[in-house]
Amino acid sequence: MIPQNMTHILIVDDDANHVKTLQTIVRAWGYQVSTADDGVTAVEMVKERLFALILMDVRMAQMSGIEALKRIKTYNPAIPILIMTAYSSVDSAVEALKAGAYDYLTKPLDFEVLKLSLARALEHSGLKAENASIKSRISADYQLKNIIGKSRPMKELVDMMAMIAPSEATVLITGESGTGKELIAKSIHHNSRRKEQPMVIVNCAALTETLLESELFGHEKGAFTGADKRREGRFMQADKGTIFLDEIGETSPAMQAKLLRVIQEKEIQRVGGEETIGVDVRILAATNRNLEKDVAVGSFREDLFYRLNVVMLQIPPLRERQDDIPLLAHYFLKKYADKNHRQVKGFSPLAMDMLLKHMWPGNVRELENTIERAVILLLDEHITEKELPSTITEAYAGENHWVPPPQMAANRPLEEVEREAVLATLEACSGNKSETARRLGINRKTLHKKLKEYGMD
Repeated sequence: MIPQNMTHILIVDDDANHVKTLQTIVRAWGYQVSTADDGVTAVEMVKERLFALILMDVRMAQMSGIEALKRIKTYNPAIPILIMTAYSSVDSAVEALKAGAYDYLTKPLDFEVLKLSLARALEHSGLKAENASIKSRISADYQLKNIIGKSRPMKELVDMMAMIAPSEATVLITGESGTGKELIAKSIHHNSRRKEQPMVIVNCAALTETLLESELFGHEKGAFTGADKRREGRFMQADKGTIFLDEIGETSPAMQAKLLRVIQEKEIQRVGGEETIGVDVRILAATNRNLEKDVAVGSFREDLFYRLNVVMLQIPPLRERQDDIPLLAHYFLKKYADKNHRQVKGFSPLAMDMLLKHMWPGNVRELENTIERAVILLLDEHITEKELPSTITEAYAGENHWVPPPQMAANRPLEEVEREAVLATLEACSGNKSETARRLGINRKTLHKKLKEYGMD
């Protein structure tokens, strides 16, 4: 069902009987209808309120439909306008299309055709609005201010991105796996002058050399077995935009030579073809390798390295930006709580301490996976150590001599279970009685009483 606020149609015609007939029919189809008997009135009505679509006659006494169309488009260029014209006025219809009309219908109207035309125009308008909304959300997601991190390394990284994004410079993004190199590349593109053009992403490590060449540069029909037609490559798809070459350090020397030619000459050649094709593409590349070492041992071309390394951005590993862990953890908590329709308030102090002290060999990707898992396993309102993977809890126990709370097994005396819970919590809090009492949900006086009963106070 079309939303009611998207179904208000304006019918414009100086033939009163025709307007009345159209109004009756269009309302019967479920649309809200307003009418105007001349172009001047229609223009004024468009200034005052939002219509989903306008159905307008070409020939009207006070102002023609063509002139009204042009004026309406200056106020609302997105509104679809269907023009009605007689068979003898096809030239007027062509003029209307050139002026921005969505379509034209010939009189006398075929009402089934009209019904389909209205539905198609409204659907098209709705898709345009949806696409604009999606594009707006994507742009917001990649705003530099939305990159999560308050640590000094991340602030320095964002400052550098702000300087280079508007430029045409080739950028080499380095960092360990899972640090977010693709996110950084997307942010650079969406804050560049090319943001309205496509960004094409290629994982160079995922394809063999032959397939990668065809993927990047395209191929001619018959270039190899299975090439039954010409195919445009990713560089052509990214023309006027940006191409992101992920894991560039995994490419072969032969492929490196071809990429160097693209950067130097700004042209490509399809596999199996002889024609050179000019391309206008900004190149962003990323690697988790130390390319300078690879250059030293001869596994990566020095000239390509310097072509790519006009600007280098190094993304710090998560273990070097500990201040960002709580921010990232809460961001992923909200993301996956919303996705899984869960009510989650936050992290227990012990769980957050474990997250802060973990080394995170998988970096931000590992943290995200950890939080998603915890949300799925959660039975309460706070994520505790029970929802964290053993790789985190066991490492924490080894470094901090923390003893995991005992299993509250059935068929055991309540006093015994209570005693183990109190002592385990006291140990987890390194003997801090105020924190122990807070975690147990009792006051300090009650805790002293319990410890005295256990002969510990």
